[in-house]
Amino acid sequence: MANKAITSRDVDFAKWYTDVVRAAKLADYSNVKGCTVFEPNGYAIWEKMQAVLDKMFKETGHKNVYMPVLIPENLMKKEGELINGFAPEVAWVTIGGNKELEERMCIRPTSETLFSDYYSNKVRSYRDLPLKYNQWCNVMRWEKETRPFLRSREFLWQEGHTVHETSMEAELETKNMLETYKTFFEDYLAIPVITGKKTEKEKFAGAEYTLTVEALMYSGVSLQSGTSHYFGQKFSKAYDIKFSNRQNELEYVYQTSWGVTTRMIGALIMVHSDDDGLVLPPKIAPTQVMIIPIGESEEVKTFCDGVYTKLKEKNISVEVDLTEKSPGFKFAEAEVNGIPVRIEIGARDLENNEITIARRDTKEKIKLNKNIDIVKAVEEVMNDIQNNLFERAKKRRDELTYECHKLEEVERIMNTKPGFVKAMWCGDEACEVKMKEIRGTKSRCILENETAIDDKCIVCGKEAKHLVVWGIQY
Repeated sequence: MANKAITSRDVDFAKWYTDVVRAAKLADYSNVKGCTVFEPNGYAIWEKMQAVLDKMFKETGHKNVYMPVLIPENLMKKEGELINGFAPEVAWVTIGGNKELEERMCIRPTSETLFSDYYSNKVRSYRDLPLKYNQWCNVMRWEKETRPFLRSREFLWQEGHTVHETSMEAELETKNMLETYKTFFEDYLAIPVITGKKTEKEKFAGAEYTLTVEALMYSGVSLQSGTSHYFGQKFSKAYDIKFSNRQNELEYVYQTSWGVTTRMIGALIMVHSDDDGLVLPPKIAPTQVMIIPIGESEEVKTFCDGVYTKLKEKNISVEVDLTEKSPGFKFAEAEVNGIPVRIEIGARDLENNEITIARRDTKEKIKLNKNIDIVKAVEEVMNDIQNNLFERAKKRRDELTYECHKLEEVERIMNTKPGFVKAMWCGDEACEVKMKEIRGTKSRCILENETAIDDKCIVCGKEAKHLVVWGIQY
């Protein structure tokens, strides 16, 4: 039976999303317009994401740093494309204390300028390179609408900024970080993604090119989930980041940047969750197992403690619900919070030499002998849940991925059952603009290693240059 506090996702997907966020106590709106409060359940997911990604970054030679939150206007203006691209979203500080500032400063929308300014003072020789830095921080962009985790004026993210001796090394970094994100999404978040290159119109302001991770939500709407940018020497020339190369000649460094945000929590919700609340893959769930004692008997409590200890010793994130709530309420609470595995243990169960394991993904309840190797049983169930969530999401994505040869087909799909549309494109920005007239459909990425499905542009009929994935976006 669906949770009565949650609107059906097939009736009103936007309302369903907000209902799940609130029912699972992930985030709430605040009195600061455009900003949200991360509640403990939501922030715990972010902490888990941080821990996994941080380990992946460090294993590939990256180190964490922290840059200031304020950027002087003169620094922002040094690279023209960046400031022009972010101008509508920048928040400016003009007064400090009671005094008007001599130069206004923006609250960072991104940190290319600060990293570039820092590198210009630190890099002197090829021996200093590469510098592969990342920071975990907040940023501010003056968004017009607020949707928890998807759009808000302040959000959390990580941004990697690296400098390299050669273009080949920097481009390899750009591709490798894209693959890191792809691995994280598919192996940990259980979200299948497509990757490719953004068009010139959609690339990051100031980049030579942008690579992107794109995911499809249950509703058929696409979500840009992570990006990796190759800057070449654009920023190094603007900020004078030179080094003495191996021929003892001055040369500009080659740069990259890459980032993902708390928007990933929104992706988790919109891909996996259902009308009963949040559904989390075990690998990213802050609490993987909830043990629920039924009744007050000491035998039950002792048995629960034993199960808890065994799971905890094997680094499985587990809790015992000892609150004074009814068993039914505890079951429903674990369900709405997306806890992957629930273990139910009562006096009658123990008399029958059994315990119950409940799966969040399928709602299946499994009766097991109480003397079973509980660690092995739980690990097997969690692995199966992780795989099932990925395969289920992949099946839906594939069902909502279409090949189109005419604009009429795109229009019909986007207005009835939207998803990813593969179609050929001539490379002209005017055709991108024309496509956007169909319910805001935009290019998601260029697929560079797939076979063309036509030789004509779907919009203008001229010779096609690229196979592109199109979609409606959040």
